[in-house]
Amino acid sequence: MPAPSTAPVLVVGGGLAAARAVEAVREQDDDVDVVVVTSEGHRPYERPPLSKAYLRGQAEPDVIYPLRAGWWDDHAIDLRTLTTVVDLAPGDHEVTFADGSTLGYSRLLLATGSTPRALQVPGRSLIGVHTLRTVDDADLLAGILLPASLEGEGKVVVVGDGWIGTEVAASARMLGLDVCLVGQTEHPLEPTLGPELGSLYGRLHEDRGVARHRGDVVEFTGESGRVKGVELADGTHLEADLVVMGVGVTPNVGIASAAGIEMRSRDLGGGIAVDGTLRTSAPDVFAAGDIASVPSPHYGRPLRVEHWAVAQDTGTHAGRAMLGDDATYDVLPYFFSDQYDVGMEYKGFVDLRAGGADLVVSGSTDDRELVAFWLRDGEVQAGMAVNVWDRMDDVEELIRSRRQVPRAELEAFTG
Repeated sequence: MPAPSTAPVLVVGGGLAAARAVEAVREQDDDVDVVVVTSEGHRPYERPPLSKAYLRGQAEPDVIYPLRAGWWDDHAIDLRTLTTVVDLAPGDHEVTFADGSTLGYSRLLLATGSTPRALQVPGRSLIGVHTLRTVDDADLLAGILLPASLEGEGKVVVVGDGWIGTEVAASARMLGLDVCLVGQTEHPLEPTLGPELGSLYGRLHEDRGVARHRGDVVEFTGESGRVKGVELADGTHLEADLVVMGVGVTPNVGIASAAGIEMRSRDLGGGIAVDGTLRTSAPDVFAAGDIASVPSPHYGRPLRVEHWAVAQDTGTHAGRAMLGDDATYDVLPYFFSDQYDVGMEYKGFVDLRAGGADLVVSGSTDDRELVAFWLRDGEVQAGMAVNVWDRMDDVEELIRSRRQVPRAELEAFTG
């Protein structure tokens, strides 16, 4: 059934992709009706500060919001918080909400984000075992970490040494708490960065007093319903007043999948398959952010990337596309991380699990001031700057050139 001409543009999601999409729609059309629904109780916000300054109580609350509070009313956006979509009927251009009500749409953007994975081990329901994804999660954690910091005591175990895990560990340690970081690989972030750059982050945390452990968690131990420790498979027991699980996320694609919308295969990263305009296989339905598997003209394959910049860029692109812009999305993935006094930026894409990637470093891993490059067949696929700033445009130029770059040229990059 064709979309009713009077039906609104509907955006489902409460993150950065949703905010940027709505902003882009309003920049192009002041009159189209726009409805935004989010299951959370907040206007759309962005997540990176939640594991960093916001978690440490060192940022104003509004730092997480890309659009000011009054923007939504000023631009006549029908923003509905605490509203959950439970069913999507693409053929009818209609969604159903948890309360049983329905809403028709002319164009729909799914920007539903991801849900943290939880370890399925005994004790996971104990008080004091947490994940970090939402602002409510961050507020709850901050309410525990900050008083413990003032008292000068508290044992924190972070399970998972990817980006969220290492950032939370850094924040807890910066607050003066005892921190243990538990990972599966020899070095933190090794699946993404490889052993040499992963060891940089391992040494960084160790130098700041974080105890690192490697192994599977088999149980969260407790007393009177509250967590007291973490048991590893090798018999190691780590005392804990607080546990934070950072073991990855699952994209929220259930509604789209149930509606028959095409999904990307697991070996390609999963998620909702979209074309270059972020349009899904369903008529007038688009997807952005964590859930979208977007064809990359440069890499010749679809990419699903769970990072801030991708949410921002795909959100804007989808907002324009919903109003008829047929430009092809062609933005290289970008992300950043700040831990202690070490900041990094990463641009590009390389799957280290596939093997065959060569690493070239310009600068010093010991001094934590460098730019690293990953190459395949001599061509730069991705680059990461650590405490070296304003070089991402140069990194992108090397990636897009597709030329075989001499090793000596890359080694001299920071010179």
